[in-house]
Amino acid sequence: MISESQGECFVYITLPGATEPVTAGRFALRGNRRGVAEGHFVYGRTYLARADAVPLDPVELKLTERTYATTALNGVFGALRDASPDYWGRRVIQRHLGVAQPSELDYLLYSPDDRAGALGFGLNQVPPAPKRSFNQTLDLARVQATADAILADEDLPGNAVDEQINHLLLVGTSMGGARPKAVVEDDAGLWIAKFNVPTDPWNNARIEHAMLTLARICGVTTANSRVVNVAGRDVLLVKRFDRDRTQTGYRRARMISALTLLRADDAPQTRARWSYVQFAEEVRRACTNPAQNAAELFRRMCFNALISNIDDHPRNHALIARDRDWSLSPAYDLTPAVPVSVSRRDLAMECGDAGRFANAGNLLSQSMRFLMERDEAAAVLDAMEEKVRTQWFGIARECGVTPVDCDRIAGAFVYPGFRASANEA
Repeated sequence: MISESQGECFVYITLPGATEPVTAGRFALRGNRRGVAEGHFVYGRTYLARADAVPLDPVELKLTERTYATTALNGVFGALRDASPDYWGRRVIQRHLGVAQPSELDYLLYSPDDRAGALGFGLNQVPPAPKRSFNQTLDLARVQATADAILADEDLPGNAVDEQINHLLLVGTSMGGARPKAVVEDDAGLWIAKFNVPTDPWNNARIEHAMLTLARICGVTTANSRVVNVAGRDVLLVKRFDRDRTQTGYRRARMISALTLLRADDAPQTRARWSYVQFAEEVRRACTNPAQNAAELFRRMCFNALISNIDDHPRNHALIARDRDWSLSPAYDLTPAVPVSVSRRDLAMECGDAGRFANAGNLLSQSMRFLMERDEAAAVLDAMEEKVRTQWFGIARECGVTPVDCDRIAGAFVYPGFRASANEA
């Protein structure tokens, strides 16, 4: 295992239009004199000399010969952190390595190459050939059983432990989030499979599928999705928008989270940067079509407020680049919640003058920052509100949500305080 005090690896990238990775540079993670983890990244000269070279992200790592350094995020640059596993993937890797706290470099190196975006990591200067075969949807029952056991901290059967853990390491641990998931392939391409878990208050697979469908009706660009039944349990399949299938393999889009774009992390000290308004400013700077992308972000913010999606943290927003240009990714991870309060609900990110208040007046208060006149923004919000109010139930039922689960989530939509004045809230 590589310790955090002395470790380095090569960083690979699949360039726009290509299906084979090349070496972009080298990343080193070491403890500095103060005992703080410090990361260093430098692009390779061969890579910088390429006519088709692109930066790893539009924020920190510009195409220069300088050596970049950071002590933020445990020494891991945001673009690299976005290619690292989140809670679920880390839990699997910890089980695989048999240690409670692997280093950040371990998480990068032990994560499989189905990670989000176009980056990869390894100890060899020449990158390995890309993965050509993927688990098929028919493998989902075995993956689901293994995920259940890991989630419950149960022992896996006999000699199957290493085999099962290694199998799960190859089917989606590098994808973000806390929910167990896997990457599978069918004739249409690659999908992220998201499993229901015993602690879910409702059938999350069908409800999230319904919310993605409802969002599209409301004018939000979303990832495509469908629900399949595996061994009597529903599994949500979300189409990967960072992969394009070709006859020679998969083209990969670069991808960074809003957390990286906002130069923030999960620590309470940086929560002040969790802001749709600040995100809109960064989107305007980074994206080729700022007006289109800022308006899309406004619609997404409004939709989250209308369905009480209070888990809209910056990891659940991203930019992608299929070529040199960056744009807002399709929406994903849209889930309703039913907090106790009916007078005030807050999003995870600030959305206006009144902070995180998920309220119509607050959503409109900074419309100019989204490059929208207030009247235009108000018309968009009014239309979305009407569609959510009148269509959520029918769409949920069409997507297979039971009447009982519809009753459970009914309080999420256009809650009473949505149109309250600031004084009433």
